[in-house]
Amino acid sequence: MEKSFSVPALSLAIQPTCISGKKPSKSQANRIWFFFTFLIFLFHVPIFDSFSQEEKKEDVSKLFREDAPLDIKLGFSFKDVKKSDKETAVSQEWLHFKDKTGEWDSLKVDLFARGNFRKDHCFFTPLKIKIDKKEREGTIFKGNKTLKLVMPCQNNKTADDLTIKEYMIYKMYEEVSPYHFHTRLVNLTITDISGKQEKSFEIKAFLIEDDSEIADRFAGEMKKDIQLNPYRFKDTVSIRQDFFQFMIANTDWSTVVQHNIAVMQLANKDYIPLCYDFDMSGLVNAPYSVVNPLIPINSVTERYYWGVCRDESLFQNTREYYLSIENNIWEAYGKLSPSLSPNEQENTKKFLTAYFDILKDDRKFRDNIFSNCRK
Repeated sequence: MEKSFSVPALSLAIQPTCISGKKPSKSQANRIWFFFTFLIFLFHVPIFDSFSQEEKKEDVSKLFREDAPLDIKLGFSFKDVKKSDKETAVSQEWLHFKDKTGEWDSLKVDLFARGNFRKDHCFFTPLKIKIDKKEREGTIFKGNKTLKLVMPCQNNKTADDLTIKEYMIYKMYEEVSPYHFHTRLVNLTITDISGKQEKSFEIKAFLIEDDSEIADRFAGEMKKDIQLNPYRFKDTVSIRQDFFQFMIANTDWSTVVQHNIAVMQLANKDYIPLCYDFDMSGLVNAPYSVVNPLIPINSVTERYYWGVCRDESLFQNTREYYLSIENNIWEAYGKLSPSLSPNEQENTKKFLTAYFDILKDDRKFRDNIFSNCRK
């Protein structure tokens, strides 16, 4: 988390007193206050992290402030979605959702097809949902002009496990970087109205906030269709993202060509990589996943470090950083792992444990990460 210093905030939290317990004189109070301020700026005491986190929470829409799954219903023609392009709305439909009281409410939405691979190979096509301002006002969707709806590829018995694992990855990345997309798990009843007889499916899915929301949160700007040298990304943010992709064994990304990486520029001109789409990762291990043909591995469950080379000290600092937040990552994992089948719980736990084993072993770290970076 970037440090945020606010002298007025601290002045309310700390009331200087003398050792005797008596109220200090004005000159003594000034000296004490100066001493606290000096220490904070000299040693970067992280006393303000909680303040900055609270401010960012307030910037997040109500939809993403809760982790409890949201119940929604959506019906449309699957056939029309398959034939559509991502620039044209498939249709305008009603999205039904349960409010806080447990009652069903609804709003009108525009649906767009999303994704190229899944559209051609999957039963469920990923969607982008666009909501008019008048429709979303006064609902839990307020502040969300567009949302991405991630669904499983196929309708089979492993579908929910695959969705939960990908959703879990987004939640774990929240522990790694403040620059992340917010997500919300949903219990989705989806109905295909294209045939003579409507057919409904109950599946796990999740919503992802639009990239404009994260840009607003950080007072940044999304850079579309930009070709950026990977070394122009803010180094600490970028290498933490690189390590994370290695952790989940994902090779379906690149900061070199900005594949599955959105680019945000902050007011200070720093470029920030925003990663997304983790369904091809080894942690998810979807049946349709394939290895990046540029990488010399045979299975998506094999880890291969795909980040660019940087100074060794930065690698070591990132290694130490991940070890310092290991418990946080396991906690995020533990909140969702009980929803997985017993076999998947065992597999994913072993998979993540192997990553931290690499970080804790000097030789493994050197051979698998530091010596294997993209030169």
